[in-house]
Amino acid sequence: MLALPFFRRDLPELNGSRVALRVPQSSDYHEWAALRRESRGFLEPWEPQWSSDELERAGWRRRVKRYREEYEAGSAIAFLIFETVQRRLIGGITIGNIRYGVSQSAQIGYWMGERYAGQGYMQDAIQVLISHAFGAMRLHRIEAACIPANARSIRVLEKAGFAREGLLRSYLRINGIWQDHFIYSLIADEHRADRI
Repeated sequence: MLALPFFRRDLPELNGSRVALRVPQSSDYHEWAALRRESRGFLEPWEPQWSSDELERAGWRRRVKRYREEYEAGSAIAFLIFETVQRRLIGGITIGNIRYGVSQSAQIGYWMGERYAGQGYMQDAIQVLISHAFGAMRLHRIEAACIPANARSIRVLEKAGFAREGLLRSYLRINGIWQDHFIYSLIADEHRADRI
């Protein structure tokens, strides 16, 4: 199999001014489960329905195994987000559905622990991931889907420079219900031009 341009044996760690992104490790389980447990009511309306063992160690092991398999296949990279001062876990961000060839595109998804929301951490995490995607990964387009009622996520995407392209009807099954989503995109050349 031909290696994709951004994949190396070592797992990436990306650093921003306020956050660090790194691939989940088995040892992150307790901190991850605690943050997800305390943020459950905050997160559930915007995520796929949680499994019965969502916060159990066995579920975490399967999750980490899937993350590694997707990384090795070149289809996705999942990151945990840590704030840089005390290195506390505050959320997660994934770049997935990575496509090369004529597309050179991917999709991002993210979550933030409730007590860290609204403090600008996700904005930093998205900027770090965008730089990696348009730099080392050599992508041309990044997409994100957002439920129309999720005003916080809409603000995050628009502040990061994403443009709304339209509405995808009954796009993803979120919290057990097929839901419409706005589709947003960010194009590498436009992003670079905005930075000049």
